[in-house]
Amino acid sequence: MSSDISIGAELSVPRATLSALSASLIGIGLARFAYTPLIPALIAEHWFTPSATAYLGAANLAGYLAGALLARPLAARHSPVAALRSTMALAALAFFACAVPLSFLWYFAWRFAAGFAGGVLMVLAAPTVLPHVAPKRRGLVGGAIFTGVGLGIALSGTLVPLLLRLGLAATWCDLGALAAALTALAWTGWPHQAALGRRSTVALPRNPLLTALYAEYALAAVGLVPHMVFLVDFVARGLGEGVATGSRYWVVFGLGALAGPTLAGHVADRIGFSRGLRLGFALQAACVALVTVTSGPAALLVSSAVIGGFVPGIVALVLGRAHELVGGDAAAQQRAWSFATIAFAIGQAVAAYGFSYLYAGGSSYALLFALGAGALVLALVLDFAAPAFARRR
Repeated sequence: MSSDISIGAELSVPRATLSALSASLIGIGLARFAYTPLIPALIAEHWFTPSATAYLGAANLAGYLAGALLARPLAARHSPVAALRSTMALAALAFFACAVPLSFLWYFAWRFAAGFAGGVLMVLAAPTVLPHVAPKRRGLVGGAIFTGVGLGIALSGTLVPLLLRLGLAATWCDLGALAAALTALAWTGWPHQAALGRRSTVALPRNPLLTALYAEYALAAVGLVPHMVFLVDFVARGLGEGVATGSRYWVVFGLGALAGPTLAGHVADRIGFSRGLRLGFALQAACVALVTVTSGPAALLVSSAVIGGFVPGIVALVLGRAHELVGGDAAAQQRAWSFATIAFAIGQAVAAYGFSYLYAGGSSYALLFALGAGALVLALVLDFAAPAFARRR
């Protein structure tokens, strides 16, 4: 496809952008992150034990890994648009299914399905739309698409405490209705032709820096898991502040996620993606470790906002760095991004199950956050060490 777009395609860009934004809002912002402020209520209403809720959160991240792995094969077999529509509908259905706590296995399967939908939507949504956008507008459109993540987090933190007054089942159903409405809104907005479904045979360059980037992205995922899964429960039950207070910090987390991609991209434009990534790892490590030192309101606000900003912000930094290392070939860039997404999903899933095991065994919240901070420090060290290793190669 030419980098230029026709007038007809140009007129469809806002509509396609809205569809992709809705996909990221449902698949990541709601299907994954709306569960976090619901954890204290699930425990308080005796739907599940604390350890079971942690494993259910991990099920979502395992599903995300499966979705990231299978997204491109699904797109190749059925077309990207068909895969996007079906997984958005699956995410909406999962909300309604979670309104009925039949058993742990029932819930596990539907939380896995919601994560699977999120993984597919993360891999396919933006690449399906961006080739139809003029190059000079792709940064703006890409940023708009990923703001759906922050918008979903902010919405979940704002709506869930209000909806919980109606009961847990009603809360799940209302979230399902919202997801269904967004699915309907996006249904006809996707580009009619999407080239992502074709399998690429382009070989990626054997670059140790690119391999190191995948490992760093996986470690970054480990560092984000304590906030993504345990933040609200830590404030609500660990600190005894209650669900409403925990949800307010989740809103701060979401507001940070709204600003994260734009700020990260702006900094990277000024200092470069390599330095921007290192600065990001250092800031994340400091802010995850901060809550192990003090749990005062100021520390929690800073930690929630900064880590929330890096949930989508690290995506922009790693994507830009991968493009630098791969070069200008679009097919190679897509393959590199798929591998990076899979690495991130593996890091999330391993950390979620590992941290859930520790949490179920009675480990403190401080240990979970300390391990997350350690993973981010390791990512920073690896990024500094990788160039020297590459030179020896």
